[in-house]
Amino acid sequence: MRMMLALAALTLMGSTALAQSPKIAAEDLMVPHGADTQIYVRNKHPEGVTTFGPDKIAVFMHGATYPGTAFDLPLGGKSWMDYVAERGYDVYAIDLPGYGRSTRPASMNAPADQSEPFMRTPDAAKALGSVVDYVLKRRNAANLKLIGWSWGTAITALYTTENAAKVNRLTLYAPVWLRTTPSLVQVQGKLGGYRVVSRDAALARWMTGVPEAAKASLIPRGWFDQWADATFATDPAGGGKTLRAPNGVVADGLDYWGASPPKPLWDPAKITVPTLLVLAEWDHDTPPYMAQALYPLLVNAPWKRHAMLSGGTHTIVMEKNRMLLLRTVQQFLDETPPEPSATQ
Repeated sequence: MRMMLALAALTLMGSTALAQSPKIAAEDLMVPHGADTQIYVRNKHPEGVTTFGPDKIAVFMHGATYPGTAFDLPLGGKSWMDYVAERGYDVYAIDLPGYGRSTRPASMNAPADQSEPFMRTPDAAKALGSVVDYVLKRRNAANLKLIGWSWGTAITALYTTENAAKVNRLTLYAPVWLRTTPSLVQVQGKLGGYRVVSRDAALARWMTGVPEAAKASLIPRGWFDQWADATFATDPAGGGKTLRAPNGVVADGLDYWGASPPKPLWDPAKITVPTLLVLAEWDHDTPPYMAQALYPLLVNAPWKRHAMLSGGTHTIVMEKNRMLLLRTVQQFLDETPPEPSATQ
């Protein structure tokens, strides 16, 4: 009898778990941007659901070097996009022009030194705007949530300062701000239109600043190759070993946050939506001092939060402690605004 009750309880628990994890539908979209550019967008949402309110729509924006593959990489069987979509969201990840599966300008097929840096932050914000407008029209919504990673934080923040009515929450994961230490993205010689990155260089940059004792266990077995295989495959010119990345962001780094003295590319006082700053303790791409300096400048955000995560790097999204990031961001996306205190 006890055995039967135990089996019934396990069956019920399994049924409940399945009920709480809806089947997720995936779509690959191409969004027009200008006369001759198509932006690749990955979409995930609960299967069979086509209506979403503004509180259940989110758009991911990638960083300086790689397209948005990390957002939908099924590490351990589940991607970040899956995690968000299972909670009832309509979620999108973008590849900017020149990255991933989006249109690449013809200049990327010529030697890099024959063209100037392209896809600077204001250009990227305009590309993001094309996708936001597409999503809002598609779902008949007034606004949505933005999640930026690394350079993507500058893109999403700049866009939000200029389009506050279209954004209801802003997540800045590993935020870029005024730099007082050297950038890990370096280009030797003339700054051409793009740079070429190898898999080995990607791993070396990832491990920068990680304590020696933590390096062996930081990335679960197979996860780096899973990401690198998916990411480097998006550039057919590299044969899976290298990829090309536009240098607009490098030019912006030299002209703004990495200039001497550094200067802002966007105004934090113009952010008027709830904002989360989140990063990991071993981040050497966007070190913790950047978020610490940026946080008090968000003087017009209705409410804000600064979260520091343990045991991770700039790329904690693909490390053993990734759930710290996913849960922290999800709480911010889902929670109701703070209530006024009884004394007010």
